[in-house]
Amino acid sequence: MKSNPVLDLLMRRASVREFTPDVPSDEVLETIVRAAQQAPFAAQMGSLVLRRDREKNPFHAALLFTVCADVHRLELVLARRGWKRVTSDAAILVFALQDAAYMAENLVIAGEALGLGSCYLGGAAFAADRIAQEYGLPQRVFPFVQLAMGYPAVVPPPRPRYPLAFSLFEDRYPEWTDEDIDVAMAMMDDGYLAQDYYRDVVIPLEEGRPETFTRRSYSWTEHMGRKWGQWLRDPGALLNALHACGFDVNGGPATSGTHDDEVA
Repeated sequence: MKSNPVLDLLMRRASVREFTPDVPSDEVLETIVRAAQQAPFAAQMGSLVLRRDREKNPFHAALLFTVCADVHRLELVLARRGWKRVTSDAAILVFALQDAAYMAENLVIAGEALGLGSCYLGGAAFAADRIAQEYGLPQRVFPFVQLAMGYPAVVPPPRPRYPLAFSLFEDRYPEWTDEDIDVAMAMMDDGYLAQDYYRDVVIPLEEGRPETFTRRSYSWTEHMGRKWGQWLRDPGALLNALHACGFDVNGGPATSGTHDDEVA
């Protein structure tokens, strides 16, 4: 494979959950945020809210970014041009979430380039109402993901990934054989077991399903099974979170108003 400093940085990235007391300078902060702004976009519908309170931040990280899908700001720009959005909430959210995701990834990579480590917190979307209240987010600003960031106290090794053939398909999506799936599963499980990654993290089984794994055999694919085979059956929590932020994914553009108006 090819190698250069950018590729090497991408290949060695891993989530960091232990940080030093050091605080990034304002110059570092400005640099990584400008790099985040330079991400590809549909309509620049990604925005960032920053909290520097180490006592409140997860893992006592120096920085906590909330990456938002920000349709509100787009609507303000449209209004100045005499336009009103008619694109449905469901459609605009697809593009807004893309914009936020690209921005978040650029933020991570820029941070890595300046010696920072980070960890995505994917549960933010399900706490959207609380986060919106905390930061005073207006309607149609959805807290998509949070990112804890600071200087790493421990640098973990890169985590395993699927074989390339299980991720890159040319011309047509393949039909998988059991052998294909087993090879991909083994790469993930063996890699995580070698790193002893799940030594202290085992998701309990729901009642009625017998335990067949030990802490020495429990690994990534079983962890994925227990997450996505037991959690979040009801879409109501996410739909309610979107509604609290002013989005109606079953209809057209939501009516205007502030977050406080919606929850009053």
